[in-house]
Amino acid sequence: MPHDLAPAVTEARIQPDGKPGILIVKLGAFGNIVLSMGAFAAIRKHHADARITVLTGAAYADWLRTFPYFDRVMVDPRPGRLDPTGTKRLRELLLSEPISRVYDLQTSARSSRYFALFPAKRRPEWSGIAFGCSLPDRDPNRNKLHDVVRIQGQLRQAGITDFPPPDLSWCRGDIGRFDLPADYAVLVPGSSPHRLLKRWPAAHYEALAAALRETGILPLVVGSKQEGSLATHIPSAVDLTGQTGFGDLADLARGARFAVGNDTGPMHLLATAGCPTLTLFSRDSDPTRCAPAGRVTRVLQRDDLNDLPVATVLETLTELQR
Repeated sequence: MPHDLAPAVTEARIQPDGKPGILIVKLGAFGNIVLSMGAFAAIRKHHADARITVLTGAAYADWLRTFPYFDRVMVDPRPGRLDPTGTKRLRELLLSEPISRVYDLQTSARSSRYFALFPAKRRPEWSGIAFGCSLPDRDPNRNKLHDVVRIQGQLRQAGITDFPPPDLSWCRGDIGRFDLPADYAVLVPGSSPHRLLKRWPAAHYEALAAALRETGILPLVVGSKQEGSLATHIPSAVDLTGQTGFGDLADLARGARFAVGNDTGPMHLLATAGCPTLTLFSRDSDPTRCAPAGRVTRVLQRDDLNDLPVATVLETLTELQR
């Protein structure tokens, strides 16, 4: 069924009548959702008896339905500014149950527009940056902060002060079908197709994979099905593109020696699940704002990733494992 025809709402763990309704807005993207894991846990802990709903993008809805923090998942129809039918549908969705407070963790122009869809007399408390909201994030430096720090600052201003560490122990897959050896590493050579400057060259990944093979470490390439063409340029690695769901990535992270990849969503999940990670950044993104957060993480950055030698990556991996 196409996403625009699919049911916009699914329900689970319905709270008893009379409980306060909390809405979290987190539309995407993959990495930003992972960086919000601690915030999701903090909101659930702070509102332990509430019914918590999350509004998200269609690509992530099924995964968020498995999260232990939410009672209901709404799919954002993403209406355009000149789409009255889509806007009406979204408004009806937002008003489909009583909401006492909204945590807008997206804080984008789009999500801020959704504030105005609530009637003025029924407008909930709103934590975010929407004009006129009751719990604004007043930090003038918010756009210079790392995602985790920025979101925690926003929530503190809304009265939340206890932030449990991110926990992905509930996120499981089935990697037994891959019959992997004990010693393997994960390579993530892809990125958003419209941001190719974020990619270290596939030839460099192949040289890295070959070097890992020589040390007895099996390199695995992960990514979307569309990134399978990248894997063909890395023949020294096992191609798992298009074969790993979110739970599989978490399981791979728990057993991997380390992961190396570009600034892209899977690296965030691998890091948060506990895998030592080395993330490669170009001038196209800023690690001070969006580097993966995890137990052991390192970053290498060059304006142009073509200028990052394989030898430097191998040296950094040696340091990462000390």
